[in-house]
Amino acid sequence: MNKLVSRTLRQRKIHSSLHLWKRFSTHLNLPILTLFTKDPCPLCDEAKEVLEPYKHRFILQEVDITLPENSVWYNRYKYDIPVFHLNGQFLMMHRVNTTILEKRLATIEKTTVK
Repeated sequence: MNKLVSRTLRQRKIHSSLHLWKRFSTHLNLPILTLFTKDPCPLCDEAKEVLEPYKHRFILQEVDITLPENSVWYNRYKYDIPVFHLNGQFLMMHRVNTTILEKRLATIEKTTVK
């Protein structure tokens, strides 16, 4: 009987570990949506609200273009924020275009091994 209980506990532990690994590895496969922004930026705040229903499909990385280490982005986008890159490639600027976002996310999700 003790062997059966021990084996069941080991199986549960393995199952639990696999479940955690699947959740973690799925998170690793999410694309990175970079938002070039500054404070204040009302259009950026508006854009983040529009992105809310999609947030489970990407990792949002915000880049404050006014910081000294981001001067390259400041020079490039100072008149155009918010600007979005998806996995390092330009996606859109000024306002969120959900059609473009949906299409690019779907393309990435099709090619991501699960």
